[in-house]
Amino acid sequence: MEITVLAAMYIFAVSYAMLSLVRGVLRRRSQCCYMLGYECYKAPEDTKLSTDECARIILRNKNLDLEDYRFLLKTMARSGIGEDTYGPRLVLEGHEETPTLSEAHRELDEVFQQTVSKVLASTGVAPSEIDILIVNVSLFSPAPSLTSRIVNHFKLRDNIKTFNLAGMGCSASLVAIHLVQELFKTKDNALALVVSTESMGSHWYCGKEKSMIISNCLFRMGGCAVLLTNDRNRAKDGAIMKLSHSVRIHHGSHDESYSCCIQEEDGQGHQGFRLTKYLVKAAGQALEANLRILLPQVLPVRELVRYKLANALANNPLAKRKNRKVRGGPSLNLNLRSGIDHFCVHPGGKAVIDTVGKGLNLSDYDLEPSRMALHRFGNTSAGGNWYVLAYMEAKKRLKRGDKVLMISLGAGFKSNTITRGSAPTPHSWTSSGGSMMSSSTSSGSTKSGGWCVDRAVCAHLPSYEQSKVIGLLLVLAFPLLCFLAFIEQELFIKYQVDSSK
Repeated sequence: MEITVLAAMYIFAVSYAMLSLVRGVLRRRSQCCYMLGYECYKAPEDTKLSTDECARIILRNKNLDLEDYRFLLKTMARSGIGEDTYGPRLVLEGHEETPTLSEAHRELDEVFQQTVSKVLASTGVAPSEIDILIVNVSLFSPAPSLTSRIVNHFKLRDNIKTFNLAGMGCSASLVAIHLVQELFKTKDNALALVVSTESMGSHWYCGKEKSMIISNCLFRMGGCAVLLTNDRNRAKDGAIMKLSHSVRIHHGSHDESYSCCIQEEDGQGHQGFRLTKYLVKAAGQALEANLRILLPQVLPVRELVRYKLANALANNPLAKRKNRKVRGGPSLNLNLRSGIDHFCVHPGGKAVIDTVGKGLNLSDYDLEPSRMALHRFGNTSAGGNWYVLAYMEAKKRLKRGDKVLMISLGAGFKSNTITRGSAPTPHSWTSSGGSMMSSSTSSGSTKSGGWCVDRAVCAHLPSYEQSKVIGLLLVLAFPLLCFLAFIEQELFIKYQVDSSK
């Protein structure tokens, strides 16, 4: 009798533990963030901003002298930006000194309507199905909000949750992805739309201060729309990536970091965006703090142990005396490729890309997508990372199971990183409104005719997670089976004893 009660209690405890585990796993699975699709803005051909067109716009600025012209030409030549970038229409039409509200709205409407329409069409999602809408535009925040403008144009449903993120800088898109990840924890089977762009024309700098006019040389028109979900059924049929980790760092408490890129007025009252020499240093410090949190989560244990042992050996006085070459050698560097396959470095400028690449020991192959995105489209602010990802997809770099690290840096100063697991299937990509990636650089020329339209299928994701659940259940069930075998043996022995009597 006592054995029967004990067995019943044990079975109840194990069953309750297994049920709690299954519920926890299912709850965690419902909070996963999958990317169904994304579309980058392709501006009309009549808005291309070549070097000659830039020179013509610069000559319109009567505040500049000969030395300022030379500085701007030198900056443009060293910027890493090519001849096929796109500028705001109101600047090309000569209205940069007196922009109107309607012109600013028209500039953003072109981005919103093209990218959102395409991403909804490519994923087969109706506007009425969207549960969450997040818009990132740092320098333009009208009333009603830009989210309301999108809701009105696409006739989104009444109970949609909208968020208008302003002033977040070039890192705004990854901030929005992190916000979506948190919102998915409160709602199952949801669809979220993130739209990221920048209002360039209405904030064109017309003064002469060098630290502020640099932004005119770097920033260009661009944007993107990203569709995300935590619905497993949708992810099984059409997800192309899954968010693995998200880390955010904010150094706004540091005065130099806060003021290294800031919107303000110059001495003559011209409003613009000031970029100081401390920007690269602030970016390095913020990224270092970010990676200290992220890398232990994504790199394998063997690489972390190797790095710790190498550092301990390098700091050992005896080792230094025996072999001075150990100090600073390449073996002391973390091998990021042991846990990360691709790197989307924010294409904010040639100096930023080179500095991040040097700090992380990335190769020219790793930095090529960022450099090419900068060369082809310029600094498109919050949408820049998605042009880098588009280049990787267009060049067929992504393979099933690859991990992609996206690094964004923005005013504040903020550093945001996310890692994504990709699962693309072999596909062809065709033109969608012209050449998305076509450029020629000193390292050679790359040509591609469009945008990836055949999306990957993450059919392996459910089976993979189901295998993890089954494995955990087997681990829990093993003690139960052993206990039942023991009870059966005891009952058999007791039966034999009773029979012998």
